[in-house]
Amino acid sequence: MRQWLERFEQRHGIDLLTLRARQWVLTSFGLLLVMMLLRGFMVQGDVFNWRPMIAFVLPLVLFLPSILGKRPRGHAWLAFVSLLYFSQGVMVATLPTQVMRGVAEALLSLALFTGCMAYARFRSRQLRAPQ
Repeated sequence: MRQWLERFEQRHGIDLLTLRARQWVLTSFGLLLVMMLLRGFMVQGDVFNWRPMIAFVLPLVLFLPSILGKRPRGHAWLAFVSLLYFSQGVMVATLPTQVMRGVAEALLSLALFTGCMAYARFRSRQLRAPQ
């Protein structure tokens, strides 16, 4: 696997792979954040309650400085946090009326996990490469 990844990096170029992984992270992060905001509004019903919104959105928002700062370690930690959203999405998908929302949440969090892990690998290798 390691040799395959190294050949893949040599074939496509580490800079291009880092850029694509970052685009993947930003897209999936933004979509998951919007989905969690909408979910927070749906839980509240008739009366506005900010607590569900905070519970769904805060774990993602805490990683904004790492994403904006392009730090590979922060992306690696975000990948692990995205697995919590994945398990939540799988559990929501078992509810008869929430199947589509649960599947969408699970797929978006899986996309975020993949993008974050790829970015963490490619960016750390890019930073270690001799200039």
